[in-house]
Amino acid sequence: MPNLRLRKLPDRTPVKLTLSLSPELNQALLDYAALYGDVYGQTEPVSELIPAMLESFLEGDRTFARHRRQSPGLPA
Repeated sequence: MPNLRLRKLPDRTPVKLTLSLSPELNQALLDYAALYGDVYGQTEPVSELIPAMLESFLEGDRTFARHRRQSPGLPA
């Protein structure tokens, strides 16, 4: 088998997640989506913003990033 520079792509199958939010958090997310639309001139539904928000949060958490580098794939 030939050695390709590009590794096999990881599983990219979306995972659907259902969760319950408090009314206050739901309103905050709706407010954020409205502000996002004002700032960028493009409206996006909250359901599209949440994955990006979670990715940004996790990428910005240095302790979490350090833990993942030290023990990839292992629970805390």
